[in-house]
Amino acid sequence: MRMYIIRINTNEVCKMKVVCSCQGSKRRDDYDQEKGMGRDMKKIKRWMWGLLAVILVAAGVAGYKSIGMNRTRSAVQSARKASLTTTARAADATPVEQHGALHVSGTDLMDSRNVKFRLKGVSTHGIAWFPQYVNKEAFRTLRDKFGINTIRLAMYTNKSEGYGTEAVKKVQEGVRYATELGMYVIIDWHVLSEGNPNKHKAEAKKFFAKMAKQYAGQDNVIYEICNEPNGAVTWKKHIKPYAKTIIGTIRKYSKNAVIVVGTPTWSQDVDVVAQSPLRSKNVMYALHFYAATHKEWIQDKLKKAHKKGLPVMVTEFSICDASGNGALDKASARKWMKLLDKYNISYTAWSLCNKNESSALIESSCNKTSGWTRSDLSPAGKWYFDQTK
Repeated sequence: MRMYIIRINTNEVCKMKVVCSCQGSKRRDDYDQEKGMGRDMKKIKRWMWGLLAVILVAAGVAGYKSIGMNRTRSAVQSARKASLTTTARAADATPVEQHGALHVSGTDLMDSRNVKFRLKGVSTHGIAWFPQYVNKEAFRTLRDKFGINTIRLAMYTNKSEGYGTEAVKKVQEGVRYATELGMYVIIDWHVLSEGNPNKHKAEAKKFFAKMAKQYAGQDNVIYEICNEPNGAVTWKKHIKPYAKTIIGTIRKYSKNAVIVVGTPTWSQDVDVVAQSPLRSKNVMYALHFYAATHKEWIQDKLKKAHKKGLPVMVTEFSICDASGNGALDKASARKWMKLLDKYNISYTAWSLCNKNESSALIESSCNKTSGWTRSDLSPAGKWYFDQTK
């Protein structure tokens, strides 16, 4: 950038004498030095400042780079520092500090500024079987190293699968750690082997009343009220009435929290639900998939549901087969992720453990419960965290 310097000698200008002609035969002599010159000096100065402005613009000189405008330079530098400080603060802010309480609008999950937002999470395995992974440093590692903003706490609902006082305490422990770290947390009532969520409906009411009352003042808690209804269970006859009851229980204490409702056939039939959704605000519907098993035909269900305006959340998925084991299908997984990206759909991956199965995110030989590096991850874990970082 070139610097142009203009020097103006006002003493020489003051020596100028201006003569003008008047209309007709009248003629005026030299202007009076005190009055006439004063008026012309103002005109000349305005003209010179105009010329100066034209030269500066033509030279492409920014304000603070021309003729020593130090105040402008200082102001720009201060603004730049302030901007960098704001950026640094945003980088240090936790997910909940940045995005606040979430809500549902149309098919989208939105943050507190009414901007589209996505949960990118990890689900625990059954917390009764792998309780060691519900710890603060594990969650911190997931947040800071792998870009995870959400933890899903999977609590199976049969006593034979660990449900009871200790499991509930472990859920509360997990919520506490996620909250302290500014992460979102999904409390998952993990209906599975019982098929029909109404089997433990009374217990579900007590559990969700306790949770909603305890966390009513928090912005980060999401309730998933029935993981995977399955078997001879329909939306209209079984799941929808159950959901109305449990949502009503939660809303007594938590008026605006996001609630996720499971769908028929292991949370796959979102297209069926889209024909007759609940009339409740801030409710989303679960879709689960395992990429090596569930391909275009489940994706078509999602497309139909989305077209109908149903808000969907993928609260559980992996890239192996539906058993949680078998070969990884990364080609199918890429198609799924492309579709989820297109529809702004949140997702949480199964599962945070070192179980000797394909869907486990930690290598079976790794005994660490936090502080993982890439070498500690299973092939599924490496693939997934490459998506979230």
